[in-house]
Amino acid sequence: MNELSVEELRRYHRQMILPEMGLEGQLRLKRGSVLIVGAGGLGGPVALYLAAAGVGRLGLIEDDAVDLSNLQRQILFTTQEVGLPKAELADARLAALNPEIDLEIFRERLTSVNALERFGKYDVIVDCTDNFPTRYLINDAAFFSRKPVVYGAILRFEGQLSVFERDQGPCYRCLFAEPPPPDAAPSCAEAGVLGAVPGVIGALQAAEALKLLLGLGVPGHGKLTLYDALQTQFRNVQIKRRSDCSLCGDHPTITGLIDYEQFCASAGGAISGADGSGQDDVEAAELRRRLLAGETLQLVDVRETWERNRSAIQPSLSIPLGEVGERFKELDPNCEVIVYCQSGSRSARARILLRERGFARVRNLRGGVEAWLQFVQWEKVAPSSNL
Repeated sequence: MNELSVEELRRYHRQMILPEMGLEGQLRLKRGSVLIVGAGGLGGPVALYLAAAGVGRLGLIEDDAVDLSNLQRQILFTTQEVGLPKAELADARLAALNPEIDLEIFRERLTSVNALERFGKYDVIVDCTDNFPTRYLINDAAFFSRKPVVYGAILRFEGQLSVFERDQGPCYRCLFAEPPPPDAAPSCAEAGVLGAVPGVIGALQAAEALKLLLGLGVPGHGKLTLYDALQTQFRNVQIKRRSDCSLCGDHPTITGLIDYEQFCASAGGAISGADGSGQDDVEAAELRRRLLAGETLQLVDVRETWERNRSAIQPSLSIPLGEVGERFKELDPNCEVIVYCQSGSRSARARILLRERGFARVRNLRGGVEAWLQFVQWEKVAPSSNL
């Protein structure tokens, strides 16, 4: 591990001629290790770029099989491989790309039982998952393992990127305090995703992982990078460690790992209504009509402050989801409450929390701010409607 072969010198030449890299940098990569959780739209480009760059040991956790609907964005796989396990296919593809590296493939789900053991053997963890339970498990396991996490997420035409590391800034819980109920947030299967977007975010995740291994540049601690493909725009939003964070705060309440899929399922039950019927959702058109009619409503925005600064429905009160349990007394239980977020997922959880605290008249804005903005824009071009 302290020298490069002639084959490796030729393979990595274009990278090694960078003044910041050189022979020593390439050796650092060879001695380094990265664990990738998920081999889908994000995990594919991450794995390919890290393997190509010469990271000495790559681990990959994936228990799914290839589906035809994956191929629009998951570049590790081909049409002929539909139905086959992703883990074994990724192993073969990465080995063919770079036989100089060591691959460790885990055909399993990440759980509270195996997370600490898996994380303990790697320098950097890359979160390429597509669900909240695993995302929170990764965050917590990395915190206890003292491993940096390169976080990425995508939906529709947008992506997010950050780096979370103990003692180096906020954790994922500082950004989103707790996971929503299962299925409360739309997945790519439900909301869709432009195939190239995970390629963009995955490439950025690979770059952050390489920077961490090399000790180069400024890692993404303390900021959330937002990518908007429709506007060809990148924005950086500063995020800070929360003193009341249940994991990394001054008085943490989380002291071990749990399987958040089970936690979420027990935390609130139905997501579309008290009985799962969806009758407690309010459509953007109805809310607009009632506001114009001057009805007395309490609008509560449960997004984070940085999200609210981009767009908000006014007038409304800002109470981030993680604070609802403490600040519910700011609301009048005798007045109807309309909660909203970006897409309707976190507000579904907020409605449950308020119901548990005695608020009988709580409704959730279906589709959130996204649906509201779409309706308002449509209303401008359809003034003859009866709404």
